[in-house]
Amino acid sequence: MSLTDRPPRLGLPDLGCGVGFRVPHYAHVFEASPAVDFLEVISENFLVEGGLPLANLERAMARYPLVQHGVSLGIGATTPLDWEYLRRLKALTRKTRSPWLTDHLCWTRADGVDLHDLLPLPYTEEAVRYVAERVRIVQDFLELRVGLENTSSYLTYRASTLTEWDFLTAIAEEADCGLLLDVNNVYVSAYNHDFDATTFIDALPADRVLQFHLAGHTHKGAYILDTHSDFVIEPVWDLYRHALRRTGPVSTLVEWDDDIPEFDVVWGEAKKAQAIRDALFGGAATEEERA
Repeated sequence: MSLTDRPPRLGLPDLGCGVGFRVPHYAHVFEASPAVDFLEVISENFLVEGGLPLANLERAMARYPLVQHGVSLGIGATTPLDWEYLRRLKALTRKTRSPWLTDHLCWTRADGVDLHDLLPLPYTEEAVRYVAERVRIVQDFLELRVGLENTSSYLTYRASTLTEWDFLTAIAEEADCGLLLDVNNVYVSAYNHDFDATTFIDALPADRVLQFHLAGHTHKGAYILDTHSDFVIEPVWDLYRHALRRTGPVSTLVEWDDDIPEFDVVWGEAKKAQAIRDALFGGAATEEERA
């Protein structure tokens, strides 16, 4: 079976290439209606009863498919699941008709304190079983496929007995969930922890990758900081090409969350991703023509 003949992974569609729906771009999106394939929204920005956030969300929904991405699920936390948060999250997914929901494989809170950071887990069999059970509960409650995102990291645990890619794969298989493969995060963590980025990508179950993330970062010399504040660098584009050859066409989102430029700059990065897809699988333009 050729890559282009593969059925949608996990029964989910390929939406094409999109960008994040960010406040500095609202006016341009509403006035110009750029031809981006889809928008990704941060769930927590719209978990409100009404007002301007939901009015803007509804305007976006009228023009584009929306995909929800979260930062507060804390699936790896030792605290109980937040059912009030999950109820509000489910209501929002019903409103946006998001085809799936993504969040990070991390923990974010402890002892009732939200640390507002995406903190890594120890890669152990015990953690696999714990996280997978929580993912199954969340996925069943939301009645929606969940995609776990690999995070960038800056430390490791002495207790870890698995590689990150084996840990991520084991959770996805046991929980029967999807994966949001952040290619930039793979590159960042590979540099920070001195492993081979292609080994990470090759080890993942390609049929569970339901979305890609691409972003820029800040190189600090001794380590790389995942800042989402710059253009995607060429080695990350190369990793994206490599990943696509394994997965086939998968919905791709360009993130730019700090030092945000005008919309057309971010959209230009999404068009580069589309050009890569076109070059690999056939499409309207070559990479050179879209660049």
